[in-house]
Amino acid sequence: MNLAEGESKMTHFDLLIKGGTVATAVDTFAADIGINDGKISALGSDLQSTGRTINAEGKLVLPGGVESHCHIAQESSFGLMSADDYESGSVSAAFGGNTTMIPFASQKRGQSLYEVLDIYHERAASKSVIDYSYHLILSDPGESVLKKELPAVFDQGIMSFKVFMTYDLVKLDDGQMLDVLDVAREHGALTMVHAENSALINWVSRRLLERGYRDPKYHAVSHPRAAEVEAVQRAVQMAEFIDAPMLIVHVSTEKAARAISTARYSGSKIFGETCPHYLFLTSEQMNMPGPEAAKFCCSPPLRDNKTQEAMWQALQNGTFQLISSDHAAYRYDETGKLNTGPNPTFKECANGVPGIELRMPLMYSEGVRKGRISLNQFVSLTSTNAAKMFGLHPRKGTIAVGTDADIAIWDPDLERRVSVEMLHDNMNYTPYEGFIVKGWPTTVINRGRVVIEDGTLKAAKGSGEFLKRKPCDLTGMPGNVAPEFIPEKSFNARLR
Repeated sequence: MNLAEGESKMTHFDLLIKGGTVATAVDTFAADIGINDGKISALGSDLQSTGRTINAEGKLVLPGGVESHCHIAQESSFGLMSADDYESGSVSAAFGGNTTMIPFASQKRGQSLYEVLDIYHERAASKSVIDYSYHLILSDPGESVLKKELPAVFDQGIMSFKVFMTYDLVKLDDGQMLDVLDVAREHGALTMVHAENSALINWVSRRLLERGYRDPKYHAVSHPRAAEVEAVQRAVQMAEFIDAPMLIVHVSTEKAARAISTARYSGSKIFGETCPHYLFLTSEQMNMPGPEAAKFCCSPPLRDNKTQEAMWQALQNGTFQLISSDHAAYRYDETGKLNTGPNPTFKECANGVPGIELRMPLMYSEGVRKGRISLNQFVSLTSTNAAKMFGLHPRKGTIAVGTDADIAIWDPDLERRVSVEMLHDNMNYTPYEGFIVKGWPTTVINRGRVVIEDGTLKAAKGSGEFLKRKPCDLTGMPGNVAPEFIPEKSFNARLR
């Protein structure tokens, strides 16, 4: 039901949100929102209801965030379990304004994809408080996986997977990359790539260790910019050759961003993502003796202030379509960062930083409030684009009649100082300790259920639903891409 301006009608809504400023990826407008049976059933002015009403005057009413890159209840390639399970991870995500998350389901070599999904369904179904899906991590793409198991996984609505070009226990060679890209293209799936040159990283790391540079602060040195740039360029070339869509995740360098931009300008279906830690943290914060720098070890590593500005520019001009947390939570103790002992080398530190709860507040505070991005860009980068890219739109990622009532109500003036004690993940530190953040979600609604209200969790664990996703919708993505153009030299174009 859409009501005209000024029209008033008393009706029953399960929930009515009144008086807020609604923003989507394309529009900002004043409206009341009526919700029935978990869906948005009315947008209009002066709506009246016999059901519960939430007063949103002076607040922003935004689509719930879609966190599309996080590591929850997942073992690393070395078998180290991340700190957050699907309960603490989803609760933390919800307090940060998210109503959907898509963590990874990681295949070990020799493991069938059927077994992988059984494991992750068991970990998630009884615990998540918000809706969820998975991306596969594909580390062993043998003939059975490519021809039988992967298509069966797509039939279950899991339409994306991640591959690694580094880490010895999970990386694929170029031939395997081409194989999986070809299968993805055939089925309308999206390949996500961790792009770093493994040989280059190993070469530098070996020389650092030989010369006695062992502390965690040398992690950033061991992952030079050239390792990311070369791998991104190579991955793009393979995707263009196969004519398959590709998302380069957690981009941290200007030259890698330029490679993505160039490919998009040429009409290739190449997409980019960066993360808050590349916008707000630098390698200077790792310049400390002993193990403390392990708190900031992630791959690709933190860079410098100049690179931060380049990452902001890539967000502004559409080179990047997503800002994701890459939440990889390992506690600063023997269960996580210090699992090999109290003084690990940079090669032994668990890789990753937490941030699922702070992704959207940081981006609103430092992006929207400081004029780096518009409110509509914020919605696009944190919700709508991910919903489109991963086959959830229009059910998720927007506010419109008929969509899931996934809504975050924000107080744009609420100011807080970040501390580990205020967060809801299972961590004993945050790399953003002491940051002043202005603008926070105060009420979070998932399918019409109030999940977070007044700083309190309202939803029961296990009340989130698994989302069966459609083939990826890559049309209409912002940025400098000509979507109808198919490169003449594409392998599959020649076959046609």
